[in-house]
Amino acid sequence: MKLGLLGVATFAAVLMVAVFLVTVTAAEPNAPVIVVLGDSLAAGLGLPQDQAFPAQLEKALRAKGHDVTITNAGVSGDTASAGLARLDWAVPPEANAVIVELGANDALQGLPPEATKKVLEEILKRLQAKGLPVLLAGMEAPRNMGRDYVDQFSAIYRDLAARYNVVVYPFFLEGIVGDPNLFQGDGLHPNAQGVTKIVDGIMPKVEELLARVPARN
Repeated sequence: MKLGLLGVATFAAVLMVAVFLVTVTAAEPNAPVIVVLGDSLAAGLGLPQDQAFPAQLEKALRAKGHDVTITNAGVSGDTASAGLARLDWAVPPEANAVIVELGANDALQGLPPEATKKVLEEILKRLQAKGLPVLLAGMEAPRNMGRDYVDQFSAIYRDLAARYNVVVYPFFLEGIVGDPNLFQGDGLHPNAQGVTKIVDGIMPKVEELLARVPARN
């Protein structure tokens, strides 16, 4: 059966919400739920789901004694604009915090940094209007885009974090770029070992995010 683009998007939306509800139901009643809103780096393209970033992050947090559920709301190929377009159904009312991991595809496509910044700013505004703490995971543009572009793009995340007082991790791929042993064959997506190193690096910021989640009765 063939589906149009709208049909595929609708099906994906329904499937993601269903998975979210099952995950939350299986969690402890008062355990905070963090949604990872992102692209293929969050979705775990090329990896088993239990090795994707959200799954590895949840396992690592639980190993440190944090009773938390991490939900994978990553969609491969998403730009920041695509993430904004699905924000309302990707982050349901049951969520307690959000990790925003978007921008990699904007940089790869050479989209204007000011446009990406405007979209990410709108995402932050909407999440803060819902009272949700946010961790903004930054991205850097490929060096072949030119120094001006690279500098403007990396500044997006620092500027927005300062303006909206959100937790920021400046570069999601920090610590693994340049090591082919930590990437899949495409050279763009981390392998399972690479994801583990990402989790290790971002962990302090995730714990800072958790500290901002209001206590639940």
